Amino acid sequence: MRDLRLPEQRHPEKAHRPDNAQPKKPAWIRVKAPGGAVYNETRRIMRDNRLVTVCEEAGCPNVGECWSQRHATMMIMGEICTRGCTFCNVATGRPQALDAFEPGRVAHAVEKLGLKHVVVTSVDRDDLDDGGADHFAQTIRAIRHRAPQTTIEVLTPDFLRCPPSALEAVVAARPDVFNHNLETVPGLYPEVRPGARYFHSLRLLQRVKELDPAMFTKSGIMVGLGEDRQAVLQVMDDMRAADVDFLTIGQYLQPTPKHHAVARFVTPDEFAAFEKAALGKGFLMVSATPLTRSSYHAGEDFARLRAARQARLGAV
Repeated sequence: MRDLRLPEQRHPEKAHRPDNAQPKKPAWIRVKAPGGAVYNETRRIMRDNRLVTVCEEAGCPNVGECWSQRHATMMIMGEICTRGCTFCNVATGRPQALDAFEPGRVAHAVEKLGLKHVVVTSVDRDDLDDGGADHFAQTIRAIRHRAPQTTIEVLTPDFLRCPPSALEAVVAARPDVFNHNLETVPGLYPEVRPGARYFHSLRLLQRVKELDPAMFTKSGIMVGLGEDRQAVLQVMDDMRAADVDFLTIGQYLQPTPKHHAVARFVTPDEFAAFEKAALGKGFLMVSATPLTRSSYHAGEDFARLRAARQARLGAV
């Protein structure tokens, strides 16, 4: 359920930070307010199953569109993250113990919604020895049991302080897509993503391909945080060196004055140029628009991703 606490209560680690002005959004960023019968039904199913969604916790601008199409990204392992990334609106603090029944409730909601494709993500759980990897694996298996026709995409933490067996457990559960976001260019990590390590995240994605070469891998970044074009192109090269299949690029939007400032709003033409460059570097799929988010149109994109692989294999 959406956390209604004040920003300083949700993000105590950011309380000392000076306020950053929140600039007015350009026309290409604005979206309709959520509502409608299907949106409300999706919301009810989430509430009935006591599920958390990143759609709400992260304040995604696409929640109205996605929920009106019965699309939702499940966020497992609670709604409190152990890290304090300066871009993120998910609450920071000490998480509660894992709920052993959560994988089953997620699977029930997937079945109830009739999802063809589901995205399962989580908060960072640095308090757990395996970072929550086994909980991911249990959730994947529960969905396979209740909704065997549903394709599954996971968006995982980096498992930074975990043994190799953590990542291996998630891959062994056989999600259809393994996603881990780099989020930004390496030069901005100390400010934007201080608890993470850029090259560790790259290696995580590369290791997935080593464990299962047939598994699709996916990663994404935000722009408008203060990066330059050359740094974005270098991230693309780094991802391709790690054999990442699918790249997403979206506009960073500042959740509160205490979060990292929006350096600028990247224009739609610039996003189109990023997409063209990324396709030229060999990605199977690229989604680069101001409103692109990791799970936005994920089902449709997965179908296109499979078709792109088949086309490429057929051309060899």
